[in-house]
Amino acid sequence: MRLECAGMLTALLMTAAVPASADEAKPWRHGIIKAKSDAGIFLMITKGFAQKQGVKLEISEFGNDVIEIQAILSGSLDSYDGSPGAAIAAAARGADIKVLGCEWPGVPYVIYVRPEIKTVQDLKGKTMAISAPGASPDVVAHAVLAKYGIPDDAVHFANLGADLDRFKAVVAKVADATVVSNEYAPIAEQQGLKALLRASDVVPDYMRVCIFSTGKVLAARGAEAAHFLAAEMQALHYALGHRAEVIALTHATIHDKPDDPRPGFIFDDAVRTHAIDPDMAIPLAKLKWMEETLVKRGSLKQPYDVSQMVDAGPRTEALKLAGK
Repeated sequence: MRLECAGMLTALLMTAAVPASADEAKPWRHGIIKAKSDAGIFLMITKGFAQKQGVKLEISEFGNDVIEIQAILSGSLDSYDGSPGAAIAAAARGADIKVLGCEWPGVPYVIYVRPEIKTVQDLKGKTMAISAPGASPDVVAHAVLAKYGIPDDAVHFANLGADLDRFKAVVAKVADATVVSNEYAPIAEQQGLKALLRASDVVPDYMRVCIFSTGKVLAARGAEAAHFLAAEMQALHYALGHRAEVIALTHATIHDKPDDPRPGFIFDDAVRTHAIDPDMAIPLAKLKWMEETLVKRGSLKQPYDVSQMVDAGPRTEALKLAGK
């Protein structure tokens, strides 16, 4: 099953049949970034875990975090998985965005480059493929450059879509470098690219994915939010112990070749590096680092107290519901 993001929102019912008592329940509408080689991890919740928590789950895919924020603020979503960077930028400008927990705080991004680029300094004057301003690849790219003292105007940035589109752009020499998931490690060399650096080695405080909602949704549906988070926790704990099932779900979702090495690679890397937190803690210090990074690069005009966007209540209840 594969779904392209068209316009603001394309909805897809992902759960199996819910119990009869929940047939008339209002759906919990959740957004994720376009499914790729880690789909089995993010979508394990659809394999009965939402149903057991009484959640009638609908999942929609989006091209980037910015579109997700537009969707949730328009009332089209109840929650979404996305980068804290875009969410912080929106909340600092007054948007009603709340962070509920962070399930993938690890940094899986890698900067892949054409072989003639030997060092980070060689990126000066080159074209780097990123996604929408404020989305994860954009924030990671600028944070890495800042770490090496390279000004933004020394590199040409091009918004070239999702991970696969950006990777292909570098292969085709449309761009010289890009920030994409490390899932491309098994195939990068044969495509003529090389990994310049892992973002985790340079910006370890960057977080990949948290779950966000709005104060309006939580005021009206706080109990449902807790059950949704509990289902996520149970699904993630299960996924981390069932590699074959995760990979099978990924293949079934994105319709890649059965021998594609990427789903297995990204699962093993996430487990090895402890990149996933199934209990979805809210690392306030890392959120603060991301806020400071946005201020330094000028994405935020003034500091913002990230604790204002934290709502730990649903997670606290979810831990009880999940039996933690």
